[in-house]
Amino acid sequence: MSTFEFKLSASLEEHEDDVRGVTFPSSKLVISASRDATVREWKLLEPEPPRYDCSITSHGSSFVNAVAFCPPIKGYPDGLIVSGGKDTIIEVREPGREPDKDAEALLLGHAHNVCALDVSQDGAYVVSGSWDSSARVWKVGKWECDAILEGHQGSVWAVLAYDKDTIITGCADQTIRIYTSTGKFLHTIKGSTDVVRALCRVSPKHPSEADFASAGNDGIIRLWRLNGKQVGELHGHESFIYSLTSLPTGELVSSGEDRTVRVWSNSACVQTITHPAISVWGVAACSENGDIVSGASDQKVRVFSRVKKRQAAADAVQAFEDSVKGSSIPKQQVGDVQKDKLPGPEFLQQKSGTKEGQVIMIKEDDGSVGAYQWSQGNQSWMSVGTVVDAVGSSGKKTDYLGKEYDYVFDVDIEDGKPPLKLPYNLSQNPYEAATKFIQDNELPMTYLDQVSNFITSNTQGATLGQSSQAPAGSDPYGTESRYRPGESTSNAPTPSLPASRPKVLPQKSYLSIKTANLRTIRKKIEELNVQLTNEGDKDAILDTSQLAALEALMKPLEQSLAGTSGGNGALESGIDLVMQMVATWPAGQQLPALDLLRLLTAATPAVAAYRSPEGDTFVDVLEDSKVFEDPDRPNNIMLAVRAFSNLFETSDGRTLADASFDKIHSLVKSSTNNSNRNLTIAITTLYVNYAVLYTSSSQLPQSRSMDRALMLIDDLSSIIRSTVDSEAVYRGLVAAGTLLGLDEELQMAAKEIYDLERALKKAEQTVKEPRIKSVIGEIRNLSGASK
Repeated sequence: MSTFEFKLSASLEEHEDDVRGVTFPSSKLVISASRDATVREWKLLEPEPPRYDCSITSHGSSFVNAVAFCPPIKGYPDGLIVSGGKDTIIEVREPGREPDKDAEALLLGHAHNVCALDVSQDGAYVVSGSWDSSARVWKVGKWECDAILEGHQGSVWAVLAYDKDTIITGCADQTIRIYTSTGKFLHTIKGSTDVVRALCRVSPKHPSEADFASAGNDGIIRLWRLNGKQVGELHGHESFIYSLTSLPTGELVSSGEDRTVRVWSNSACVQTITHPAISVWGVAACSENGDIVSGASDQKVRVFSRVKKRQAAADAVQAFEDSVKGSSIPKQQVGDVQKDKLPGPEFLQQKSGTKEGQVIMIKEDDGSVGAYQWSQGNQSWMSVGTVVDAVGSSGKKTDYLGKEYDYVFDVDIEDGKPPLKLPYNLSQNPYEAATKFIQDNELPMTYLDQVSNFITSNTQGATLGQSSQAPAGSDPYGTESRYRPGESTSNAPTPSLPASRPKVLPQKSYLSIKTANLRTIRKKIEELNVQLTNEGDKDAILDTSQLAALEALMKPLEQSLAGTSGGNGALESGIDLVMQMVATWPAGQQLPALDLLRLLTAATPAVAAYRSPEGDTFVDVLEDSKVFEDPDRPNNIMLAVRAFSNLFETSDGRTLADASFDKIHSLVKSSTNNSNRNLTIAITTLYVNYAVLYTSSSQLPQSRSMDRALMLIDDLSSIIRSTVDSEAVYRGLVAAGTLLGLDEELQMAAKEIYDLERALKKAEQTVKEPRIKSVIGEIRNLSGASK
């Protein structure tokens, strides 16, 4: 028997960043996608009260924005998980498959961030939407792009596989377009007043007789017939709506930037579920039992149910409600609050709300401003937080070049010339936004700090776990972390910047790749150890004392990577343990051990000093582990190459990297023509570091440096010609350009023997970015090559 209102069923807490997408394919399975670069499966272990087990299905290198589920079909009895994000690749995996094993398919074709996914109800095709202004149709099993849906003039934020013959798309250009599943355009639906962010099928049970619903930045849910006729509007959200779904009852459910999930019966909002988060990015319904799941900016996945036996224990429900009451609401989400004109707490007892979800501001006895929301079901006002000075997004977006931004600043470059536009979203790292602005406008990189500080000061610089400097251990060529500063000030000065691009060659500093989720690594090792125990692999199993040593390793390793502590005995004692795992664990279980080795290499010179009882170095251990002999596991190879790159963090590591050059180069060279972008970026990072070593060290023999530089130039020329990923191309160019500074003879060999100019021309054609153009110009000036 159902109760009227949804209550918390389970709070699922493993993600490390915003949960951007959720799907609820069965009563026993929830799937989530996050900005922490993972897709996770949550399997129901116990139904009353609900308890879930989490496993990582996919672990990439950048944000995952969308996830969908293909129902079981012939050849895929368990269905398929489809995900996509910032790296433009759509990954298709079978549920339960380990993330280090090959995906069922990688769908390539989009030129920008994949932000929307859906699968037809019969499992015949996948449809995707992207910032590249297109949607694409992919036949399941065939795994090739079957049709490109073109015509939109902005990011395609929403896609809906309406039926086996019909696809609907929603866009930043404020239009909805209808296509056949074969790609034929049928017609455009206009009527939205802002960006369309969400679409969902409407049940035949709905009294409006609508076919589908749309929602977006204007906060209105619109009900449509397929012929374009609007048959209804639902009002209640106070900011952007990000997601829509339909319940088996015919009711609609929505989520958005006003921190809420809302349930709609007919045209009325019948329940508002406020979250202790800035944004509720996604909501999905289970067709089997009518439960719903949400994903939010507080990194949590939450399941809600109307059925009492599927609801969480009373203390868990209370803890959720208390977290909502204790949450801070950004001031700009509620507008200009004038405390002296607000009613006091007595208002809550004297007046009832006029509709479900209505929010009022109350001046509390202690002088603070509390927000209260009317619950129609309880017939009472519920505390939903305290209004504070801005720490979140404003809910007011500005469109620039077809995309939405929280701010678009004017930056004066020269008197008499029009200002440049600096777009910025609160979700960006200010250094990332400043770097892109400088590169796009070919300005000096020496002004990075100035532009970044301008962004920070104009958004009040309130951060959550992020300083205005690049985070310790971040990749200098670009990682992105969540950043939520506050409201802008209108009278801040506008920076004036000279318009010339600085030289980047030669590269003088070593690069490292040290970001990681140590908790996830440790948990995965423990899970795999249980698996090895069950399989009876006695040589590989970690005993209790070794597991304790693993746990003791985590904190000093984290501190060392963050630069907050020096050497620690736990780090050195952990090296033997990690080397044992790398040497003895099967290839399918090596990934977390290799990840730990990569981090240890950067954290302590003890890795470079390591010698096994047989006298082997850590390079020898990696060679003997056969990691580089298994091209079907590119992630294993990638982590091993990253470990080589991180050697350059310490003096002892650089000495070992030089002494082991021939062996390292031989191991890595076989992977230079791979198609895995993360592996290629790791290889070019390693080559950048070798380039810095051989061009900056006066103690190394010149002849040896020259011989090795020629070998690297040969590899780099091939990589630059064959790679389409912009980051890999850029790093390859920086490595090659740095090496060319060694000697004129090397420049001549690069031009006449290794045909570097052909590689430069290919890079120009493949990657049209200002930074690519600039570094190619530097290389040509250096080598005397002509176009």
